[in-house]
Amino acid sequence: MNSAARFLTSMAQAVSTMHLYEEEHPARERALDTAYERLVDLQNVEPKPRFTFLGGEILHEDRPLWDLKGWDWATQLADAGLQMLEFTGPVSREELEGFLDDVLALLTDRPVSSAEARPTRETNIRYGRADIRRDGEEGEDLEDLAMATLDYSLQEEVEAVRWIHEELKEGRDLHLLEAEAIVRSLSVAMHGDQEFVIPLLQLKEFDQYTTTHSLNVSVLSMALAEHIGLSPKEVKTFGISGLLHDLGKTRIPEEILNKPGKLTDEEREVMNSHTVEGAKLIIETDEHLDLAAVVAYEHHIRLDGGGYPRFAFPRHCHQCSNLVHVCDVYDALRTHRPYRSAWEQDRVLDYIREGAGTEFDPHLARAFCDMMERWGPRLAQLEDETEPLRLGKGSGPDDVGAVGDESGQALPVEHEAQPGGADES
Repeated sequence: MNSAARFLTSMAQAVSTMHLYEEEHPARERALDTAYERLVDLQNVEPKPRFTFLGGEILHEDRPLWDLKGWDWATQLADAGLQMLEFTGPVSREELEGFLDDVLALLTDRPVSSAEARPTRETNIRYGRADIRRDGEEGEDLEDLAMATLDYSLQEEVEAVRWIHEELKEGRDLHLLEAEAIVRSLSVAMHGDQEFVIPLLQLKEFDQYTTTHSLNVSVLSMALAEHIGLSPKEVKTFGISGLLHDLGKTRIPEEILNKPGKLTDEEREVMNSHTVEGAKLIIETDEHLDLAAVVAYEHHIRLDGGGYPRFAFPRHCHQCSNLVHVCDVYDALRTHRPYRSAWEQDRVLDYIREGAGTEFDPHLARAFCDMMERWGPRLAQLEDETEPLRLGKGSGPDDVGAVGDESGQALPVEHEAQPGGADES
């Protein structure tokens, strides 16, 4: 067990002991001494440790704390409103005791009154609701925060996804821990405000599409899974599947992946192979990612059996594949591409409604449209740090005005040739 896990364990033991014994009892003092010693040990290695508690998960800085995976105290602390804990510098034993007394008050649902018995002074312990400020940014004391606002970017998550993709392009293995950490970070962002939010990245440069798209599909997949009432574990599993659904594109040549015009039949065959290649990459990495591999393989298959790849025998796709498919198409159509301009949201939702029962699972299509309309004010369009690459409408050389998915092939729109249809995009 590492020093961070040892401190959190001793902190929980101290709070439990404080609940049982009065002040100055030897057992209480020993527990406090141990917790303080563990904190000093941790800060000798890491002067400003930061923890985020989200359900049964713990992030230490921006990485999962695997030594305490499934720790019951993480859920208790988060439910009590202590979602984030940060030590911004050295603290005294007295300060730690005061903080732990406040934690006990939160857990036992009594007023936090310990401050009345202690002198008011600055402290290097910050705690409260999840705060997503990046290093170096100023903010209020966490004890006074209701929740953080969405004044941050997902740049760290973008960089992490790019790193994963570059590793795969170089022939290295998929880093599962990084992928899980990204999904946890996205989940923190989604729940890091007074209301549930859906943070979506806006594309600035077309060669960054796969990265931005992967993050957006992961966020949308988790939002939809939560909207239809799936369990927290299922929500995160669907989020990982959404994040990795296009992983096979790391095996597609750049000249095909980012071609501005319509693909030739041969190029489209190569592009379509990303579903099979993605499934292979994932299943070769970790057998526990079997669902993500299934989604990577199935996410372009329509409900009526169209799309790709083709099944040798007709069968239903997994619910997660159908869910990711809806989110995939939504983000693809809402994004500017070299061969077409982005669609307005109302038009995309109309397209999904019209495809319910043929392209899309009808229950998921209806649920997605309901979610986007109901949670419209909770969509947060986040900027990345790159300058936008401006291309006009229909800039593809031989695919002017055509609507396509992220592979450049035409999406199946039944009213495509009619006025107001997809050919006017």
